[in-house]
Amino acid sequence: MALPDIAEVARRSGVPASTLRFYEEKGLIVSTGRRGLRRVFEASVFDRLALIALARAAGFSLEEIAGVFSPEGRPRIDRGLLSDKADEIDRTIVRLRAMRNGLRHAAVCRAPSHFECPSFRKLMAAAAAGAIRAPEPKAHKKRRTAKGK
Repeated sequence: MALPDIAEVARRSGVPASTLRFYEEKGLIVSTGRRGLRRVFEASVFDRLALIALARAAGFSLEEIAGVFSPEGRPRIDRGLLSDKADEIDRTIVRLRAMRNGLRHAAVCRAPSHFECPSFRKLMAAAAAGAIRAPEPKAHKKRRTAKGK
C-alpha cells in the first residue's frame, strides 16, 4: 500500500490539511517525504492523530501533547500527568455542577427578585469569592498566515 499523502490523511482523519501542516511544524507528526508537492506520511500517523485528538479533548495543550512522544515517535504517557488532568477535570465538574444547580434554581425561583433569593445570593457570593468562575482562556500564540511568512 502506498503511503497516504496529506490529502488522504486529511480525508480519512477529518483533520484539515492546514492543521496537519501546523502539527508537523510543532513536531506532533512527521511526514516521510513528498509525492510531487504533497507531503506523505506513514500509516501510523492515523494512530498519532487519534492520540492527539484524545489528548485535546481531555484539555491537554499542544506542548503537553508533544511531550508525550519519545524521540523515536512512540508515546510515553506520564501517568502522573494523567492523574493531575483527571483531578483538574474533577474540580471543573464540581464547579460546573454548582453553576448548573444555581442556574436551574434561578430559572424557577419564586422570589420577587433574584437579589431577594438566598440561594441566588449564595451563588453570587461564591462567584465573587472565586469558588465558581469561568475557566481561564488559554493563551493562543498568533498563527502565521501565508502572507505573514
